[in-house]
Formats: sequence, structure tokens, C-alpha cells
Amino acid sequence: MSVPHLPDPPRPEHPRPQFVREAWLNLNGEWQFEIDRSDTGLERGLPARDLTGTIVVPFCPESVLSGVGETDFLEAVWYRRTVTVPADWSDARVLLHFGAVDHDTTVWANGSEVARHRGGFTPFTADLGDIAVPGEELTIVVRARDSRHGVQARGKQATWYANSHCHYTRTTGIWQTVWLEAVPRTVALKRPRITPDLASDSFFLELPLTANAPGHRVRATLSDGQGDITAAEARADLDLCPRLVLPLPADRLRVWSPQDPHLYDLTLEVLDVDGAVVDAARSYAGLRSVAVHGKRLLLNGTPVFQRLVLDQGYYPDGLMTAPSDADLVRDIELGLRAGFNGARLHQKVFEERYLYHADRLGYLVWGEFGDWGCEVGVRDDNQRPDANYVTQWLETLERDYSHPSIVGWCPLNETYQPLHDRITQLDDVTRAMFLATKQADPTRPVIDASGYAHRVAETDVYDSHCYEQDPTAFAKTMDGLAQDRPYTNRGPDGRPWSVPYRGQPYFCSEFGGIWWDPQAAAAAGNEPDTSWGYGERPCSAEEFIDRFAGLTGVLLEDPDMFGYCYTQLTDVFQERNGVYRFDRTDKVDTARLRDAQLRPAAFEQAP
Repeated sequence: MSVPHLPDPPRPEHPRPQFVREAWLNLNGEWQFEIDRSDTGLERGLPARDLTGTIVVPFCPESVLSGVGETDFLEAVWYRRTVTVPADWSDARVLLHFGAVDHDTTVWANGSEVARHRGGFTPFTADLGDIAVPGEELTIVVRARDSRHGVQARGKQATWYANSHCHYTRTTGIWQTVWLEAVPRTVALKRPRITPDLASDSFFLELPLTANAPGHRVRATLSDGQGDITAAEARADLDLCPRLVLPLPADRLRVWSPQDPHLYDLTLEVLDVDGAVVDAARSYAGLRSVAVHGKRLLLNGTPVFQRLVLDQGYYPDGLMTAPSDADLVRDIELGLRAGFNGARLHQKVFEERYLYHADRLGYLVWGEFGDWGCEVGVRDDNQRPDANYVTQWLETLERDYSHPSIVGWCPLNETYQPLHDRITQLDDVTRAMFLATKQADPTRPVIDASGYAHRVAETDVYDSHCYEQDPTAFAKTMDGLAQDRPYTNRGPDGRPWSVPYRGQPYFCSEFGGIWWDPQAAAAAGNEPDTSWGYGERPCSAEEFIDRFAGLTGVLLEDPDMFGYCYTQLTDVFQERNGVYRFDRTDKVDTARLRDAQLRPAAFEQAP
């Protein structure tokens, strides 16, 4: 297979922009690779020998960019690479990081097992201890199992051979950056938790440590383009998570918003008993608040109508992996160009660099888990979710907590089951995910499940999904919110799926999805049409724009609606309901879509 030209290594940028140490080594690039269709590689001695093929990491073997392009089911795959540990890491402990590996992963280093991880969307780390010797070779072997059988969070990955409707080509194995990092052997920083507190014009920092040592301290310094602003220190020998407060003086105060996405720089340090720096990392922070007041969802105390777009995060040649960092930036810029001010990151935990760009570009984000892959709450006992759903979601929250662009969480999507008088598996799972989110992050609103079955009475936000294509009928469907009788999703028999609405902020979090495929429309009647979308396909681009303006106008004109999420940013394979094509080129006059959305929203004008 011919692989497009890629930099060496591909995806060379630091994968964790909010916690950067200087000593790190990117391991993307060519690895040995072998498909293990029967998952017998361990018995056949694969960890101890060279593998038969090669692959370009971090691209999954189903993708074109990997150089493999195998889209059949892959029960297990193996990777192998030998690297030289930098000689100047002599006083350090070496960590081996994986951004994401789908789905069930075991890692060996120089023949010793060093890590196991289950879940395809979240990062994990192997502490190599005394295995990694500076200046010497290190052989890394990875096995990733991705069975087609049983329950796992898959997101939009197809569970049958071919992709169809809104299910896409699978991702197996490594699909985010692999890298080594050197950290101190004694006391080292772990990922910080940065909480903006606009009420006191301050940042609260939690700086977890690997250990404590007598006389050690932690220090944080906040700065901007004009230089240092403030610093704070705390003892690092009393507990494993020292806490600091960094107040902002009035003359250096800038609030993060879509109009001014200002980010402060942070320097984090561990000092020994003599005041010498033994560990240091760079980070950043944005000062903003998210509040709930009746039906109002407020950003920095002000109603900001959330014109969101559903973003699936798929690419023709990289699948769930963006070909380059610039592709992540482009997707955000495409959303902004069409008039959206944010995105619902749908059925996938996006790589952290996307959130970094959303932070610096002022793009509002709702974080979501890729929970599809089980029948939540319905027929088949063998398809029920397990504890790993909560485990992966907690790993997601830990990774992404400090990003200012994230304004809400959505752990589940389109769960469904009639509401009756028994507590069900769906109720237990939904409540567990909701409570886990609130415990991990009490600062942001949480929607218990987007669309369909709301089963947590105290959910912060209520929503619905509605793909009615006629704007007049859509307006009639949505007109009950003012009387506290909003549209809710129900079963085919009309039975309710959700606990009653109780006046929370409400939005239509999936709508539109207009099926528009200009090429297929032009060839209508001459060749079979395998594309898919919602409703009857428009006859022209003009009709598409009119329908888009009509549907968005219904929600913009509702003073009780705090936002919406239009389906979707781009086409994805056969799903042709994007604002842009799968290759990110324009389908229609994007300026007219922007004009339709940027009319004043009643929500922002209402008292």
C-alpha cells in the first residue's frame, strides 16, 4: 500500500500540551507489526521474535496512513520496536506513555510485562523502573486485543464487517502518540488539576506528587506576555496532593471567552530542601466560569447561546487519528467559519491536542464518552456495560479536567428503555456515570444521557434529539419549553423514556442532519445511491441552505433554549449529512450558513 508522505516521526508535537516536561522522546514512526487473527500469539512466542510486517504508528492498521489498510476484523495485533534510551536520562525514571490503544492492551519491555490497560479511548503509562537503562537499547512489545465479541465501548465503530449508516470503519490497536518521558526518581509531579475561580479572580491548583520527601516544596508561577504575575508555594512533605491558590491582580485580569480566549502560562516546580528545582513542567490555564441559573446556562455570568456542531472526529485516511496537528486546527476553524462557536465531541474521546487548540481558539466543547458498543438497558444480558465504562470515563475526566474550553460533560448518548416502576440496569449505569462525573468535577454541568432516556432526576441539563426536517413542524415540536413541557424522546409506542423535566437548562442536542450529497443528487437515477442522512434529500444547495436556516432559526428564536447542536460538521464515509464533505471541502456557500446562525439569539436577549 502506498502511504502519503509523513514527517519523521509522524505527529511529532507533544501530545500533552497542558503538562509538558522538556525530557521526552516521541516514538511514533515505523514499528514491526503482525496481525494475530486467532489471538494465539503469546503461545506462539511473538513477544520474543521479530514480527512479519511493519506499520506507521500512531495510525491504526485499518487506516491508509498506517501502511496496512486491513479493514477486516482483527482479533489481536502485535507491535515491536527497539529504541535507545537517551544517555542524559541517567538520573531519571523512565515512563512509557500511550495516548490511546484500542482495546485490551498488554505491554512488555525487554521481556518483562510492564502494563495492562483496558479501554480504547484513554491514556495509560508504564513505569519502566530499572528496565530502561540510559544509553542502552529498550525493546517494547505491545499486544492489543480488539474482539468483535462481547461488550466494549466502541463509539461509532461498526460491529459488522462493512460500515453503514452512522457506523464507521473500526480502529484497532495504537491510534495516538507513543512516547517516553524522563521524570525524577525521588519526587515528581503528576498531572495537575487547575480550577478557575472567577468569583475570587483566582486559580486553585492541586499538584499531586509521586511521593513525599522531607523539606521539599512545590511552587507554581503564573505569567502572561508581560511577565510573571504571581507565585505560590506549599510544603510537599505533608500529603500527596499539595494545594495552591494563585490570585490575579485587577490590572492583569483577563477572562477566557470565545471572543477573547486568553490563556495564562503556568510553571510548576518541585524544590528540594536546598531550594533547587528537582522537577518542572509547563502548563497553562484559562479563567472562566460556567453556571446554572433556572433555565439559564451562563458563561462568565452571561448568557452565551451555544451554537454547537456535532463532530465525529473521523478522517478519510487516518480514521480516528488526525493526519496532522494542523488537521485538528482546521476542524475547529471550519466550525467557526460556518458560524458555530463550539462542538459536541461525539462518541469519541478526542485526543488532547484538539482540546488545546479549542482552548486557544475559544471554541466551546462538550466532552463525551464513546459508549456505543452495548445495548444499554435493553434486551440482551450479554450486551450490558460493565465497570470499565466508569473506569474509562474517570480516566477521561482526569485527563481533561483543566481545559477551559470544556463547558459540560455528557457521559452517555441515546440510552433507551421505557420508564416503568422497576429500577433497571440502565438506571444503575446512568446514575453511576453521572455521580462519577459530579464527584470528579463539581465545577461543570453534567447531562446524564444525551437524548432518549434521562434517568437521573437531578441532571443539570435536559435535552432531546429531533430530526424533523420541516421547520414549521419542527417549531411545533419544540414549542412547549415555555410551559415547562419540552419535547422529550419517547419510544415507538409513545411511552416515556425519561424522568419528568424539572426546569433545567434545555437544548436540542441533535437536529438537522440534512442529507445532502451533491454528487449523488446530480447522478440520481443513473447509479445506485449508497449515501445516508436524515429526511428527504434536498434537490439543490439552495434548498439545503433554506432548510438549515429554517431549522436553526426555530431554536435561535426560543428565549428558553440555551443552545443547540447541529448534526454534523463533516460527512463521514456513507453518512452524507455534514456541513462539509469528508475531505473538508465546502458543500455549500458556508458564508450563508454563518449568516443564518449569527442572527441574534433570543436566549441572549431575554431578561
